[in-house]
Amino acid sequence: MAYTVKDVLAIEVAPALGCTEPSAVALSAAAAASLLPEKTIDSVEVWLDPNIYKNALGVAIPGTRGEYGIELAAALGAFSGDPSLGLEVFQPIDDQAIAQAREFVKNHNVTIHLMEDQKGIYIRTLVTAGSRRAEGLVEGSHDNITRLSLDGETVTENPLISRSAGTKNRLAGLEEWLSRLSLEELIALLDELDDEDLEFIQEGIRCNTTLAEYGLKYGPGLGIGCALGRLVSEGLLKKDMILAARILTSAASDARMAGVKLPAMSSAGSGNHGLTAILPIWAVRDYITCDDETRVLRAIALSHILTAYIKAHTGRLSAVCGCSVAAGAGAAGGITYLMNGTIHHIAGAITNLIEDLAGVICDGAKAGCSLKLATAAGTAVQSALFALHGIDVKSTDGIVASTPEQTMKNVGELSTKGMIETDRTILQIMIKKRFDV
Repeated sequence: MAYTVKDVLAIEVAPALGCTEPSAVALSAAAAASLLPEKTIDSVEVWLDPNIYKNALGVAIPGTRGEYGIELAAALGAFSGDPSLGLEVFQPIDDQAIAQAREFVKNHNVTIHLMEDQKGIYIRTLVTAGSRRAEGLVEGSHDNITRLSLDGETVTENPLISRSAGTKNRLAGLEEWLSRLSLEELIALLDELDDEDLEFIQEGIRCNTTLAEYGLKYGPGLGIGCALGRLVSEGLLKKDMILAARILTSAASDARMAGVKLPAMSSAGSGNHGLTAILPIWAVRDYITCDDETRVLRAIALSHILTAYIKAHTGRLSAVCGCSVAAGAGAAGGITYLMNGTIHHIAGAITNLIEDLAGVICDGAKAGCSLKLATAAGTAVQSALFALHGIDVKSTDGIVASTPEQTMKNVGELSTKGMIETDRTILQIMIKKRFDV
């Protein structure tokens, strides 16, 4: 089956409130709880794959003023989450709901099970209320509800199931199709963009710049964006296009990772991927002359396409930081396109970025992700500038291949085969640290 650029945007790009992993946990719980006639809940039990566990463990939940935890995310979803909102499930959460969920967790009414051998996204939630038992299953992608059941009976006539029906197969089909395309064919998808697509991309810019503006104004989380801005005002750093990209992208991540209740436009299933895919390109536009006002939108569309292409090879979640090697490479290609680079230049920018950042690990979602996004954003700009000036990493270097397509596939092989034990070790360290505190 052939897909279009509209399919790429529809399947891979969507708004998400807060980090997508705790949101996915809450979505599973909210979907299950929605089947119960009353919300007098006695217990919540959740089974998670290792990567959802890793990424939901230590990141702030939207609207909670910095509180975090898988148990709290599940309780909030069960009590007050709106599953019809998908990854914006936390939108209705208020102080009363937070207090209720906090007390529920404190009384040890939430149990979390780590499924160490489970591959791919998997979140099964059992919500018990008296003699009633409701289950929700999210798998394949963060917002894909594949099964609901009440008292052991499968629920088929439900709008949540209807909405998610076929999502997993559509994503798998899209990834298979994307992975067969050449870089030239990926770039050619831009010719299919229409006004509706461009407006959707513009909406992503609005979402992500709003997060960045909040991060710069209030300095939440680690405050990396604010700190870089202060260093500029103190004369210790000079603001050029590389630093501008780092400031804008890290400020948005500061806000998102701190649980600020503003949505991000995600890319390839991750809000931080969306920030990295969009904001460095948006920052660069202030430093160049561009007569075509839609070119920056097309550049961002290319960034989303390249991000999706690489994630089709690396998998949704892994030991490799996707913000670095996937969204970072997407941004590098998009920036090069924005600056009128040829396909040769775009290939060089992608290869330069991957050679630079392929070793960055993913040790879960948390405030420190802002540091990695700052690095990815700056390196994306640098990689593009190097490529435009004829600097390309050669195929004799490490995992770099003779084509950009094979280089991106090599990152996927590194991620899915080479770093399996690394991923286990990262999670073991995180769990040990959690229980040592």
